Amino acid sequence: MVMKLNNHTEVYENAKLNYAAVVKNEESTPEQIEKAWTEMQDALVSSLKTQITEAVSNSNTDHNVLVARGANVLTSQERTFFNQVVQSEGFTDELILPETIVERIYDDLTTDHPLLSVINFQNLGTITLTAITSEYEGAAVWGPIFGDIKGQLGAAFNQENIAQSKLTAFVVLPKDLKKFGPEWIEAYVRAQITETYAVALEDAVINGAGPTKHQPIGLVRDLQAAVDPTNGHAKKNAAGSLTLADPKTTIREFAGIGKLLSTKQNGKPLNVTGKVALIINPSDSWDLKAEFTSQNSLGDYITKLPFNFKLIESVFATTGEVIAFVTDRYDAYRGGGVEVSEYKETLAIEDCNLHIAKTFAFGKPRDNKAAAVYTLALTETVPAG
Repeated sequence: MVMKLNNHTEVYENAKLNYAAVVKNEESTPEQIEKAWTEMQDALVSSLKTQITEAVSNSNTDHNVLVARGANVLTSQERTFFNQVVQSEGFTDELILPETIVERIYDDLTTDHPLLSVINFQNLGTITLTAITSEYEGAAVWGPIFGDIKGQLGAAFNQENIAQSKLTAFVVLPKDLKKFGPEWIEAYVRAQITETYAVALEDAVINGAGPTKHQPIGLVRDLQAAVDPTNGHAKKNAAGSLTLADPKTTIREFAGIGKLLSTKQNGKPLNVTGKVALIINPSDSWDLKAEFTSQNSLGDYITKLPFNFKLIESVFATTGEVIAFVTDRYDAYRGGGVEVSEYKETLAIEDCNLHIAKTFAFGKPRDNKAAAVYTLALTETVPAG
């Protein structure tokens, strides 16, 4: 069983919320964003150091006991790699993390973060990608036994060249690495990269302004509007409002979401049953939960949205808005591995060595009808305390 360092401190969680608020504020300056990001990274490092120090001090160093308590069992390649990191007290050369570690990072990303777990996340292995997508229902066709089906199938697939954007995370390692050992250092490095990438990717999947800003294209962006050469893709206008005024109105509003998303940009119908998710800011989610929570015969409270829509909370969703999207119609790609190297610019952190972890990623909605933005206009809210 793989050890995870994800029981973060309240200081880090508050720093992440502050970063989300700053980055969503269109009036924030680059300096304010950088300051909030740095504060979040400092809090993450402190949280990880606290967790790993407590874990090491409370653990027996016997390998079998560590395994029983959930510590990592490293492959020989992984152990050799992280022993080298421990002995040299950091990543002194440009090193590519073992592919097995990279896979763990992305497994953690797509299992521990609800939004990233429902989108199409593919590893295409290279920095410049050729992505082939299909709209599923056209990928198999009926025809004469000896007929030509090449043209029919060709229309169902789309090939797209994607120049990915570079995604960089800081990795801060304590200078006294040797008291930890390779298993704990692997967990520490993996947890730090995973959390940093998760924050950046979740923000980008929702709000990314596109290649103009060296970012993925977010769900809230309008693919048909003119692209601003400075600010990238414009944000979509609201497709409607959610009032949840009464049960009948609520059903009609949710049915309207499903109906809107059930047509592609080219006008062709699409079956989205069981595939619609709503992204909402955590502060707003309680209003929806209150509307859709009921008590069953056993006395348990059950929260269930109409038509089996999935509710996903994200601090990067704008307050007062709901983003509805079809989960398999946002494509995200990664490639190039994860390269870690020493950071040699002027940025000192006491008692720590600073490194950077680089990878390449991109993402975009399948078309402009993959997502829609709605204004949350509830007539009543859940009363406070």
